[in-house]
Parts: sequence; C-alpha cells; structure tokens
Amino acid sequence: MEFKQVSNLDFNISRVTLGTWAIGGWMWGGSDDQQAVDTVIEALEKGVATIDTAPVYGFGKSEKMVGQALQEFGDRDEIRLATKFGLEWDDTGNIQRNSTRERILKEVDDSLRRLQTDYIDIYQVHWPDLETNFAETAETLQELLDCGKIRAIGVSNFSPKQMDEFRETAPIHVCQPPYNLFERGIETDVIPYCKENDITLLTYGALCRGLLSGKMSKDRTFNKGDLRRNADPKFQGETFDKHLEAVERLKKYADNNFDQKVIHLAVRWILDKGIESAIWGARKPEQVTFEKVFDWKLTDKQVKEVEEIVESTVEEPVSPAFMAPPE
Repeated sequence: MEFKQVSNLDFNISRVTLGTWAIGGWMWGGSDDQQAVDTVIEALEKGVATIDTAPVYGFGKSEKMVGQALQEFGDRDEIRLATKFGLEWDDTGNIQRNSTRERILKEVDDSLRRLQTDYIDIYQVHWPDLETNFAETAETLQELLDCGKIRAIGVSNFSPKQMDEFRETAPIHVCQPPYNLFERGIETDVIPYCKENDITLLTYGALCRGLLSGKMSKDRTFNKGDLRRNADPKFQGETFDKHLEAVERLKKYADNNFDQKVIHLAVRWILDKGIESAIWGARKPEQVTFEKVFDWKLTDKQVKEVEEIVESTVEEPVSPAFMAPPE
C-alpha cells in the first residue's frame, strides 16, 4: 500500500480508499449486510487504511455497516474514516441539500453514533448548498475541528470558485470530486486549484460505476433501484456500447503491457495522474483486489497511450452531472 499526507496535517491516508456507497444498497439495487461488513474487513486486512462513506448511502445503513466492521476489526486509530453531511432525506426518500449549522450539528452526532467512534478523520460537505451561506457551513466545521470531533475539513463536488468562497472562513484540507478514465472534467479546473492550494484530492468513481471493472457486457441487466438501469446515461444504448468497446481495448493494453487487469490499470492511471487517493467502491469481499494496483507504475508515455484509447473510442464524453441532487 502507498500513503499520502493530508494537506499539512499530521496524518496520512492510503492511496486507495474503500468506497461504501454500494454497501448501503440505495441506488445500487440493494445489498447484503454480512457481505457489507465482510467487504470492509477484507479491505482493512489487505492494507486499505481509509474508508469513505456518507449518511445518505442507504439512509444510515452504510455508516452502520462500516461502524460494525470497525468494531469487529479494531485498531481504530490506524484507520481514517471519511464521511459527509448536507443531504437531508424524508420518509419517502426525497433528497434535498441542507448545510446549515443546525443540520451539521445533528448530522455529525448521528454519524458518530452509527460509526461507533468519537471522532471523524475527514468530514465533507457532500454537495454545495446554494441556499446556505458558505460562511455558516465553514464556521461550523471549524468549530468541530477545534473541539476534536473532526480532524480535517473536506468538500465534495465543489467548483474552484465555491472553494474560494468557503476558504474565506475556514480551510479546506480535502476535496472529493468524480474522476476516472471516462470522467475527466476536473483536469482543467479542480485538480490545478487543489494542487496550487495544497488541498488533498480524494477522488470518487474510480471504476465509473463498474464500467472499468472489466466485467460488464452488452447483455448485463441491473436490478430495480439500480441507478445504472435507467438513470446513468453511460449504461444506455449506443453510449454503453462505446464504453464497453473502450474497456475491451484497455483490457488488451493492460494485459500486454503490465500483465494486469483493466480494473487495476484504471486505478493505477488515477494515482499516476497525481491524485492522492482513489476511491474504489466494493460490496463483496471478492471485489477487493487493491493490492494489485501497487508495485508498478505507468510512464508518462503510457498514461497518454491509455488516454488516447479512451478518447478515440468514446468521442463524446458524458459527464457525471446526472448524479447531482436537486439544488
């Protein structure tokens, strides 16, 4: 495993982070509780030291599964827990953004209880709440940092302009945007901004909802409630076919050049682009093969060759904007 320091703070995160959206079941067609716990433990046993979750993942379920796994595994001080706040839901599952002081103070205690811990390593605004002054959100997070409930302040899905406004009141230590071989929009703005301002990049969607796992086929069907069934445009019609074609070409490249699978090439590419940590989502123990990402690297020439494969196959990239909750 490789590690990177979080901004200028006194702790590191592993360069692969376990993503736990899917183990919450919500928008993934359900999940199995025991498999969820076993998946987290498997990742920790293989050296992953950072776990990313959020209250909205299964409306508390993902955090509960992570908390249960941590109790079984132990060694809490060596594990970095990243969770989020700012998405409020009602009894029917309708989501709205809410990053007010009142909401944050409620959510942080709820998350601590579900995770069965007394501090959160990285606490992140899930999506920018444009109805709440960023200063109110930032000031509240600074208070949580000062009192020790959190160790680092993070934002997710923020633009550089929004981060500038937020940083007028409190620091940002971690930024979590989407980034993978098929979704590279942050290369022109967010990545340069974070590098310039010493903000650690913890990027999500490394496998692009499983597209880069190498296990997808044209006849793949998705369960009811799975966002890939009809919400994610990358999994629809000719667009799906083009992405699968790109994956097949990447498979051959990974095998011929590194004797590796495409899933490991996809994550290695992210790390070799200078990202501090890539979030790898999994909900079954057998999906945890992080160790095969390390002990090899892409040269600058190989990075470009990989990108050319994607660019020449998927000529009209589709952004992940469909995932954004209502503003």
